[in-house]
Amino acid sequence: MKYTKLGNSDLEVSRICLGCMGFGNAATGQHSWTVDEDAAREIIKHALDSGINFFDTAIAYQNGTSEEYLGRTLKDFAKRENVVVATKFLPRSQQEIADGVTGQEHIEKQLDLSLQHLGMDYVDLYIYHMWDYQTPIYDILDGMNRMVKAGKVRYIGIANCYAYQLAKANALAAKEGFAPFVSVQNHYNLLFREEEREMAKLCAEDNIAMTPYSALASGRLSRKPGETSKRLAEDSYAKLKYDGTAEADEKVILRVAELADKYGVTMTEISLAWLLTRVTAPVAGATKLHHIDGAVKATELTLADEDIAYLEELYIPHKLVGVMAQNTRGGNKKEQVWMKNAPKGMQ
Repeated sequence: MKYTKLGNSDLEVSRICLGCMGFGNAATGQHSWTVDEDAAREIIKHALDSGINFFDTAIAYQNGTSEEYLGRTLKDFAKRENVVVATKFLPRSQQEIADGVTGQEHIEKQLDLSLQHLGMDYVDLYIYHMWDYQTPIYDILDGMNRMVKAGKVRYIGIANCYAYQLAKANALAAKEGFAPFVSVQNHYNLLFREEEREMAKLCAEDNIAMTPYSALASGRLSRKPGETSKRLAEDSYAKLKYDGTAEADEKVILRVAELADKYGVTMTEISLAWLLTRVTAPVAGATKLHHIDGAVKATELTLADEDIAYLEELYIPHKLVGVMAQNTRGGNKKEQVWMKNAPKGMQ
């Protein structure tokens, strides 16, 4: 495994971050395809044994059970100081807004609940899961900064935002003396490269770490067209993101398969090796042990310049999908899929 600094932080992270959205009680929350605690423990331990020290979860994942599974497993198999744990909080709910709960109060309440789930005193990276159009960014930054000062958070990150929002937030943080965002977790992979327009340039200039999610396009970049899995069959949210561009995307997927044959490796390794030339640490999910193996092997694979160009050649512009398409100034007030069966304390 290779390691690097996470942006402008002192955190030394593995080049692969294990995404924990696939862990949790499948009977509750957004997804039906998640794995139970026994399977999650086996996968997390295998990740640790493979050199992965960076783990990403969220309070919204499966009613908080993803955090619980991760926390209990790390307690059994790792020293706290040897792992980098990231979790995320959602915007204020409509009920909280009606009750007059401030952004600062919301953040402290969310963090305390996450720490309870994780069984930890602090998280290394606390991530603003998506832009809250009903809460001033000053309140968000102030609330997160208070948690840094309290010793409950080491660094802060942001997810599902535009480049202008990140630039605006960090400018305000500099002005007010607040902790800045050191990382951004947005949707980015070979099939969805819209981050290259503005966000990637901002991050390169300001040394902000990119830790993109959906690194394998919810499995589409790891298998040939026609091959399936439980997630491909049941993940309706992923279908929402990718089905509309499936015809154009298939041409890129076929090139991934072609290069996998050329190099004698898996499609996962090709897809992640390409992404590793662009970002700090992709967030790669795993519901089987071999998913870890493919991600780890990708860090050792160097693609030729002509192969990188070949993978990129057929890309066409994509419309925003998923969280970025739904979490708008107008749509922010609607009940969204990521709030389904939200943990008590998030309502």
